[in-house]
Amino acid sequence: MSRPTFLMTDPGHYDVSYRINPWMSPDAWSPAKARAALAGSAALRAALEAAGGLVEMIPAEPGLPDLVFPANAATVLNGTVLLARFRHPERQGEEGPFRAMFERLKARGVVRRIVDLPEGMFHEGAGDAIWDRTRGLFWTGHGPRSHAGAGQVIAETFGQPVVALELASERFYHLDTCFRPLDGGQVLYYPPAFTPEALAAIEARIAPADRIIATAEDAAAFCVNAVCIERTVIMAQAPSDLRTRLEAHGYRLAEVDLSSFILSGGAAFCMTLRLDQTALPALQEA
Repeated sequence: MSRPTFLMTDPGHYDVSYRINPWMSPDAWSPAKARAALAGSAALRAALEAAGGLVEMIPAEPGLPDLVFPANAATVLNGTVLLARFRHPERQGEEGPFRAMFERLKARGVVRRIVDLPEGMFHEGAGDAIWDRTRGLFWTGHGPRSHAGAGQVIAETFGQPVVALELASERFYHLDTCFRPLDGGQVLYYPPAFTPEALAAIEARIAPADRIIATAEDAAAFCVNAVCIERTVIMAQAPSDLRTRLEAHGYRLAEVDLSSFILSGGAAFCMTLRLDQTALPALQEA
């Protein structure tokens, strides 16, 4: 694939009807929020396409409102799909529809193989396994949702280095809520979300000039949960200071109203799954 390719989900059955993270607000849900979600999803797709991306859509499924967050469906690199396994029962029903979608993508040649996690292991996909193309490694999160041992499975599946980062707060329950490598080599992250050991691992591998520190306001606006396509960063509506700092590093922001999805604890990165990422050398099948 020559263009950045993303999986998104039709938000037709999205709502906020349960609470499995501190951001989720069922009491704030309304028909107006549902209409805003439809508009926000369409605007995100338009922003991806305007930045040169292609979008593959998965149908909505009744009773699976968080299917709109396909970042948690799998970890994908070099055409290999490592399927997720969800910790919370509320999301476990998503595993079948996501598997079916990947089987369809495999039949079309969009991906080439599908791998299962070891039995009993939880890992919630790209939400806790973020590929850093600049450094040629996966940053993996563990603690609230994903098992620490999944990092070794990721390393073996993809044949790539892994740096494990322990998350310190249920508020930042996936790595993608608080850590985002950008295509120019910088990393946007929120330090209070990590243990001291995890912060030391970040600082050992990212030069000070490449560290873009998110504020509490940035993190609460889910701006770290962003999609980057070269020099375009697609994110929820950003505080002006963050916009200025990213522009100083040469990035252009495409801001989208994703407030309906933030009510469930997700934004642009959560709502997409990058399918075309590659690394060399590619892992060879036996």
